[in-house]
This record gives sequence, structure tokens and C-alpha cells, in this order.
Amino acid sequence: MTEASPGSGERALLVRLGIGAPVDPEDVEEFRQLARSAGAEPVASIGGRRDRPDPRYFVGSGKAEEIRDTALAADAEVVLVDHALSPSQERNLEKLTGRRVLDRSGLILDIFAQRARSYEGKLEVELAQLRHLSSRLVRGWTHLERQKGGIGLRGPGETQLETDRRLLAQRVRVLTRRLARLKQQRETGRRQRAEIPVPSVALVGYTNAGKSTLFRALSGAEAYVADQLFATLDPLVRRLRLPGGVQIVLADTVGFIRELPHELVAAFQSTLTEAREATLLVHVVDASDPRRDERIEQVDAVLREIGAEEIPRLLVYNKIDRLGVEARVEYDVSGRVAQVWISAVQGRGLDLLATAIGERLARAAHRARLRVPVTAGALRARLYAAGSVRAEQTASDGSHELTVELPEIELRALARAPGVEVLEAPPDAGTCARSEGYLQSAPSVSASKRR
Repeated sequence: MTEASPGSGERALLVRLGIGAPVDPEDVEEFRQLARSAGAEPVASIGGRRDRPDPRYFVGSGKAEEIRDTALAADAEVVLVDHALSPSQERNLEKLTGRRVLDRSGLILDIFAQRARSYEGKLEVELAQLRHLSSRLVRGWTHLERQKGGIGLRGPGETQLETDRRLLAQRVRVLTRRLARLKQQRETGRRQRAEIPVPSVALVGYTNAGKSTLFRALSGAEAYVADQLFATLDPLVRRLRLPGGVQIVLADTVGFIRELPHELVAAFQSTLTEAREATLLVHVVDASDPRRDERIEQVDAVLREIGAEEIPRLLVYNKIDRLGVEARVEYDVSGRVAQVWISAVQGRGLDLLATAIGERLARAAHRARLRVPVTAGALRARLYAAGSVRAEQTASDGSHELTVELPEIELRALARAPGVEVLEAPPDAGTCARSEGYLQSAPSVSASKRR
């Protein structure tokens, strides 16, 4: 099936097979969007069905010959395969077709390489690319013989392939050390921010669900917005005030996608910390997506992989303007806000969402009594500014004994601040490890039940 060429970029042949099931047209369309996001021109596509992958070509010998003939007829420069190929399968297809072959993981890595803007993001993408490339170095060096030494230095030498592997391993070590230093700097900044008890809310979701549009609508920040996959990569963080005066830190994170390469998940641990360390996750879903339930499950799988599955979550159905439905809030059986239906691009339901976030944060709050030293006046002022102080007493030594209400993760961070001591929680709470200054547990604040 030949498609009209858009007229710019690399001409690409798209290959997508149904393994054990027919090809899903939605998956084909998503892969076409991925190719365009990478700057390719899809000029032809090939589908099919197999019970299991072929060990040599993945697609089978007959289908591989069809790929070769179609690529020649369509003058395609690259073959993009919407599956994870082994290094040998990739090399065999390249040898047969005479074209570059890129699998799904390589394509996503290429998109990330184009979209990374921050120094840390670029390092993480390069590290992921090198790890992906490490098993594919055979390409291009099979024609070379062993290097020859000069007079008195003749011997078996080192092959070009071994040289490349050694250089790649050295570069991986350099990048790993640099990212470790950046992680240490990020952790230092996080410990400093822990003295400011402001809840953090992270926007997560499937790519192109409208997270950046929602982030810009809520915060007023100039976030880049485009109707394409992985339009934004580097996380953005802004502080804003919710109705009622509650301050939060809002973070826009990278979008997820099915079969996200493990190299990216491993490399982006520090960037994904915005989601892993959040007080509340706002899971943005494209309400008009016919496979939205499947997308929710795929995002949940990535959250489990990065260790964020236990963080409280609020489900937000975006793009209701495409469905023609009204903005609304839905509650679960316990009266807790469970879902909010909005249109970020039209600004419909944003007030409902802001109120829902405030309610979820309030219900996630815990109460504890802390002793703050007299030298920590700035910390005490910030607690009052955030509206977290419920009562205060002055001790004989001049220190302040504050009763505060904060989300548990913020209380834990506050309890580790220098000089802060956890005194007690209400009688029905758990225990506090006073000697370590570490809050073990505290009761949640009761909230009226919605009906």
C-alpha cells in the first residue's frame, strides 16, 4: 500500500505485523505518528500476521523479500519495524533489503534524542542510545581485517569491532558518572526544598493525551504544545495556588507509550523522579481515544516499573470537546474524588480539577506535632505561608512546638530537616521514631463524604 509523500524528510517503509492476532489499525496509526514525529516520510507500509516471530528475519523469508521489493519500488531510504528486533534480525534485514533498518526501540530513542533540551536529558538519551547500540556494533565492520602493527609490533592486534566496543564502554562509564553527579545535585536540591512543605503534583499519562496543554492552562507557563507524540521531553515545574490558598508544585513529565524501551526507563530514572516523588499523580487520559482503558493500563505498567504505583492518583479525562460531553466530577464509593472530565484546550472544567486536587491533597494530609528550633524561623514562616500550621506553643527553651497537617511524604521530608524533632501524633496514629527524627505514620484527616 503506497502513500502520498509529504515532500520532506527521510522516506520510510513501515512494517507492522500482528503476532498471534490480526494487525490493529490503531497500532498502525500510532506507529505512523511515531515515524512522522521522528521526521520520516511514510511512503509505503506492509502488514501481515504471524503466529510467532521468525528467528532469522522476524517477519519470515517471504515477507522479508516483499519488504525488499516494496522498499525498492517506493524508493524508501529506511525500513521502520514496529517491533523489537534482535541485533541479528536487524542485520539480516539490512543485508537483504540494502536499506537501514530501525526497530521500535531505536525509533523512539531517535525521537527522544531530537527532543531532549536540558543537559541532563541529553546525557540520559545518549546513555540509552549507547546501551541500545552496544549489541549492534557488528554493523559496518565485518569487512575489516585485524589491525596491523608497525615494525617490531606485529601481532594479532585488535579488531575494529573490539576497539569500538571498548570506546563505547568508556563513554558509557563517563556518562554514568556525570549522571550520578547530577543525581547527587538533584538530591541536594530536593533536601533543601524539603524544608518548604509544599505538596507536589505530577502530570502523567500516555503521550499526546494533552498533559502539556493542561500544564499550560493551569500554570500559565509557556510549555511547548503540539499534536504529536513526545512533543515535550524535559519536565517542567511551576508553583501555583489552588482555590482556598493551598500552594502546590506542578510538574509536567514525559509521556509514556506502549512497549517503552527499557533502556529509556533505566536511563530516565532521575527525570522520572518528578513522578516517583510526587504527593499526588494526575493521570491525564485522552477521553476520545477508543482504547483509553488500554492506555490507562499501559501507563500503570510504567508507573509500576519506576516504583510509583503506591502514590495516590487522580484520573483526569481530557479532550471532552471531542465527545460533546459536559465537564464533571465523579466520586468513588467512599466519597473521594476519583475522576474529573475536562477540556484543557477550551478551559472547561479546570476549576473543578483545581478543587478536586485540593480535596485529594487535604484527604491525604496527616497531622503531627513537631519541635522546630528557634533558629529555623524561615522554616516556621514557610509552614505558616503554606497554611499547614494548626496550633503552636512556645517551649521553655524558646523553640516552637507546631501542630501541622501535611501529606505524609512531605511530613517525612520535614521530619528529616536539621533540628526538627517529631514529638507525637494523635492517639490513634502510629508510632514515631523520635531518635531518628523520622515519622512512621499518622492518621488521615477526616473529610465529609460526598453523595
